Amino acid sequence: MGKAKGLKDKLYGAAVLKMSFRLRGDEESPAFRFVYPGVLRDLEIEDDAVEKYIEENREAVEKAARGSTPPMGPR
Repeated sequence: MGKAKGLKDKLYGAAVLKMSFRLRGDEESPAFRFVYPGVLRDLEIEDDAVEKYIEENREAVEKAARGSTPPMGPR
């Protein structure tokens, strides 16, 4: 069994997903509207927490969403 994800890992993953759609202007797409709520439900996090994480970590989240993963470190 894999290691349980911490809250910051969950927020980071959801934030990168959301940002990848946002950067393409696809937040209203059927794909986003189907996938994102399921991710929030599965990770047991709220959209408000994801938005706050994006605000606080915008550079790293955008970089990862564009395909350039930042070095591992505190998230």
